[in-house]
Amino acid sequence: MVNDYQELLPIANISYIKIKVFQTRVSFIIFAVNLCMRYLLLFFFLVFQANSINAQTNSYTISFENVVHHEAEVTASFPNITTDTLSLRMSRTSPGRYALHEFAKNVYNFTASDGKGNNLKIIRPNPYEWNVSGHDGTVKITYTIFANRGDGTYSQVDETHAHLNIPATFMYAHALRERPIEIDFKTREDLEWKVATQLPHVKDNMYSAPNLYYFMDSPTELSNHKVREFSIDEQTVKLALHDPGTEDEADAYFEKVKKVVLAEKDVFGTLPKFDFGNYTFLACYIPNASGDGMEHRNSTILTNTRTLANGGMNGNIGTVSHEFFHSWNVERIRPKTLEPFDFENANMSGALWFAEGFTSYYTNLILCRAGLMSPDTYVEGLTGTFNSVWNSPARQFFNPIEMSYQAPFVDAATSVEPVNRENTFISYYSYGSVLGLALDLSLREKGLNLDDFMKQVWNSYGKTEITYTIENLHESLNLYAGEAFGNNFFDNYIYKSQMPSYSELFETVGISLTKNRDIAFFGAAVSITDDLNGKVQSNTTIGSPAYKAGLDKDDVISLINGKPFPNGIQFDAFIKEFKPGDTLKVAFERDGNKKTTEVILESDPNYSINLEETNGLVPSKKILEARKDWLKIE
Repeated sequence: MVNDYQELLPIANISYIKIKVFQTRVSFIIFAVNLCMRYLLLFFFLVFQANSINAQTNSYTISFENVVHHEAEVTASFPNITTDTLSLRMSRTSPGRYALHEFAKNVYNFTASDGKGNNLKIIRPNPYEWNVSGHDGTVKITYTIFANRGDGTYSQVDETHAHLNIPATFMYAHALRERPIEIDFKTREDLEWKVATQLPHVKDNMYSAPNLYYFMDSPTELSNHKVREFSIDEQTVKLALHDPGTEDEADAYFEKVKKVVLAEKDVFGTLPKFDFGNYTFLACYIPNASGDGMEHRNSTILTNTRTLANGGMNGNIGTVSHEFFHSWNVERIRPKTLEPFDFENANMSGALWFAEGFTSYYTNLILCRAGLMSPDTYVEGLTGTFNSVWNSPARQFFNPIEMSYQAPFVDAATSVEPVNRENTFISYYSYGSVLGLALDLSLREKGLNLDDFMKQVWNSYGKTEITYTIENLHESLNLYAGEAFGNNFFDNYIYKSQMPSYSELFETVGISLTKNRDIAFFGAAVSITDDLNGKVQSNTTIGSPAYKAGLDKDDVISLINGKPFPNGIQFDAFIKEFKPGDTLKVAFERDGNKKTTEVILESDPNYSINLEETNGLVPSKKILEARKDWLKIE
């Protein structure tokens, strides 16, 4: 049997091989079929997912047939609604602003329909909300928006452009805030409009946003603008310039913009990571705009009535400096009190002295470092801001944190009743700016500097995008400069309203802080009327001679020392003819009643700030080196 088995073995091996080949072919076919099925299933899944995403996308269209009368027509579609009633709103605030603005006041011709075009029931529960019910899963709306203010908050539609701040233009559904959005801008080709925005481009004039928050934070300029751009650190910085000037003017201005970008990058050591690799300056310098600047995550609005040829070449660059610095400080180094941004209520933060104020400190300092402003111009420019803080009676009422709390009442807010801001409020821009100056010069006495402190805050809270509290800033300064130094700064100048010793700090960099005690001070803003009377224009300053004498806003001064005002002279110039200590007998009228009082003039409390060389002094080599390091002078 063994021999027979041996003879049959080759035949058996051949059969076995054929079987294995057959099995392999079958296995391969099964594998190929399975692979095809997997890809087919993946294909159907992706198609389904794409359709699902599309079904969950809110879409907008805006057109501009009636620009001559400042109108835009908006349509929007909200699919796959699972609740009977869809609440639609106009925002009451705008990113970067802290007051209420009630954009709903400019909406009219509102209609709502379902997916089949049937009209839907609309209820208005409050001035800024529309509740739409009875739909078939889809809600479509149309409305007209009136827009005629081109700045960092509102929108403007006319024959020159469609300047769109999104909260001022588009309704939204809060319940659908996480949905992606697509927007189709129906540009006026006859006006040669093109689109500039931080929104990601889809195709043609269609753009997208990953969610409502990004959409609301994405201002858009439709106009015949010029575009300039440069690459830095594998990202692109663009300038969309709406200005009537020449191409050469645009080139020259963009060179200034680039210098600002590079100087500010040096402060933090790196650029922010822009979400889509681009940052866009939306600059609108036209006579019908309103002066403003407003930061956003990957762009900023810059508006002014000054064109480049009409003073804007130098006059507008400061806003570029301020707003781009916000790419770090505010947009990514972000106060916890501003996150998430509230589109329904005023946004209040006690950190604006740092977020806005320290940014303001760097605004002109950056221009000086970039060679766009001379050192003497920069130093002399500190004077106005310094005096507004140093001499304000408001510090007896509020510290920098509490001043920041006032933002909802002052940040382009409107009211009809009189207020006492002259005596109770210091701008958190100004207050924070002079504190930033003091902190920088104080740190430099220790061999440190504010740039490196900002880098530390950036690394801790900006890169990580972890929102900060004021206590976090305090801890950061303690970590950077030592507990004693940090506690002293916050305990005295942030939690309280004391002022640093600026005279001593200025001396470390060769700056003179001087006061002319021979100049007389009255203490009220007075304008000379056509009939040669003097009208008090604002509340008199607490503690000033005019305040002590009982003069108040709207009082009309007719005589001083028995004589009318001489023709052709301004009030301030008239007062300078007297000396501190002189007594003025003032006749005035209030509410139709004639009154008299006596004003005892005092020395002008305002300071002048100059380089020591301007006053004939010669700073030491050590001081000049300290100044050079501070201002980055070559």
